Amino acid sequence: MCAHDRPNEEAQRSMTEKRQVKTAFVFPGQGSQSVGMLAELAQNFPVVGETFTQASEVLGYDLLALCQDGPEATLNQTEYTQPALLTAGVAVWRVWLEQGGETPVCLAGHSLGEYTALVCAGVVEFNDAVALVAARARFMQEAVPQGAGAMAAVSGLDDDAVIKVCADAAQGDVVAAANFNFPGQVVIAGATAAVARATELAQAAGARRVTPLPVSVPSHCALMQPAAARLQQRVNAITFKPAAIPIVQNVDAKARTDPEELKQALVLQLHQSVLWSKCVQAMQQRGVTRMIECGPGKVLSGLLRRIDRNITCMSIGEMAAMETALAAQDAN
Repeated sequence: MCAHDRPNEEAQRSMTEKRQVKTAFVFPGQGSQSVGMLAELAQNFPVVGETFTQASEVLGYDLLALCQDGPEATLNQTEYTQPALLTAGVAVWRVWLEQGGETPVCLAGHSLGEYTALVCAGVVEFNDAVALVAARARFMQEAVPQGAGAMAAVSGLDDDAVIKVCADAAQGDVVAAANFNFPGQVVIAGATAAVARATELAQAAGARRVTPLPVSVPSHCALMQPAAARLQQRVNAITFKPAAIPIVQNVDAKARTDPEELKQALVLQLHQSVLWSKCVQAMQQRGVTRMIECGPGKVLSGLLRRIDRNITCMSIGEMAAMETALAAQDAN
C-alpha cells in the first residue's frame, strides 16, 4: 500500500465512525418550566410564536404571554404547566426540523414529555394533544384534594431500598416509587401522611437526603387511578396514528410504534412508575450515543449524565445551544 493511500483510509474510517452516531430526542416534564423560557428562540424563529398561538386558540388564553411574562405562580400550576411544556417542546422540535436538523432514531419523554414525543412522532395531532394534556392536568388535580397528596425525592438509596421503605410506610395508605430518575434518586408519591412516614424511614435507612417537591398532585401512584379512568375516555376519542419514530415509553421502557399499544401505555403511565433510567438504557441498546433535550431547561441532561456519563447530552431550548447542536450534526 502506498503511503499516500493512508490518509484516505483514515478519512473513510472517520466518516464511518461519524455515520454510526445515533441520536435520540428526549422531552422534559413538569419542573422544566420557567418564566421567559424560549424567549430567544421566539425572537429568532416565527414558528415558535405560531406554535404558541395554535395552542392558545385551543386553550382560550394567551399561553405565550403566560410563559414570557408570568406570573410564575400561575405558570407553576399543573393545569397551566402541562400545556406550556407540551407547546414549548413541540415549538423547539419545529425549529430543529426547520433548520435542517436530523430525524432522531427514537424518542422518549419524561412523564408529561411523553405527550410531546407522541406529537413529534406524528401519533397525535398537536391541537388534540393540547386539549388532552389540559384535561389530564384537570383530572389529576380533581383526583386528589389539595394537600392530601405529596411527592419527595429520595437520594442515596438504591431502588429496592426505596420500594421497601414505601411498603413499610404505607400502613393502608398509598405511597410508592413514582419516578426512577437515575441510580440513587427515586421520587416517591402518595398520601401526605404516608409520604411523611416514608421520609422518616428513608432517612433511618441511610438516605443522604429526602427533598419534598413543591407539587399539588401526587403523580404516578395509585391515587391517580380515578384520573386515569377519565383520561382513558379522552384518549379513546382521539385518533392515534402509527409512530413515524419509535417512542420508548415510561411505563415499561419498551419502544413502540403501534397506536393502540402507545395509547394503553400512555394511560397506564399516569398511575404507574416512570422508569426513566430503564428508558435511557433501552435507547442505548438501540445504539443511541447522543441524546438531545428538546424543550426548555436542562433537567433531563442532568439526569442523563447521572445515568451514564458516556452519553453525549445536548439541550436546544436556547439560541446558542440550538446552534451548537446543529453545528455538531453538520460535523458528523
